[in-house]
Amino acid sequence: MSERRFRIVIPARLGSTRLPRKVLRELAGKPMVQWTWQAACAVAGPAAVTIATDDAEVQALCADFGADVRMTDPAHLSGTDRVNEIATVAGWADEEIVVNLQGDEPLMPAAMVIEAARLLADDPSADIATLCHPLHQLEDWLNPNFVKVVRAANGHALYFSRAPIPWKREGTSPTSPLPAGLAFRHIGLYAYRVGALRRFSQLPASQLESCEALEQLRALEAGLRIAVGVSDVPAPRGVDAEADLQAVAALLAARA
Repeated sequence: MSERRFRIVIPARLGSTRLPRKVLRELAGKPMVQWTWQAACAVAGPAAVTIATDDAEVQALCADFGADVRMTDPAHLSGTDRVNEIATVAGWADEEIVVNLQGDEPLMPAAMVIEAARLLADDPSADIATLCHPLHQLEDWLNPNFVKVVRAANGHALYFSRAPIPWKREGTSPTSPLPAGLAFRHIGLYAYRVGALRRFSQLPASQLESCEALEQLRALEAGLRIAVGVSDVPAPRGVDAEADLQAVAALLAARA
């Protein structure tokens, strides 16, 4: 698949409970959302990248550095809903592919974005595509902040959970701490067919989604098919708290 045959939308909501004004926080001399936009443009080209925000301050700043930035409904509950609004207003066709790249992921490698889009393009039976990475440490497998995924033989998701899945009936031991070859951490990067994105955004929150606080379970519960590719490298550090901000700033400064 050509790297130019998909679009990227970057949801950039100003409000953040854990890290106020997160997308505007400075990292190595630039606001975080600008770093994310630059990374996206290197993958798909500036004409294929749109920032979706809910705040005039974010809109003005993004316009200043040359981004295609659009205002979206501040009532949206998720970045996925913002991506859907962009696709709907623009009139993108059902079969077009759009990648949802969160504004707080300035370190997301181009290869991962391309792989998610390629995975969906190459699997006509899938509605959504995402990635995962093998887990090797017991503490990571047990960590509820690390979302796990179990895949079917065809690579489609069977279930996502904050719990350690699949659970070994005989339990864990020092010699066999994880289910070999079956423990995967989900990487929160999604490619959607626009038609599936539209359908997903019209669905009410599901019981499984509400139980685990995982939006992707709404898609599974509704019968949408999610292709899950296995990445050789783990996802980069996102920015959820002040410590993340400082660590990512140091990494970006070292690249400059």
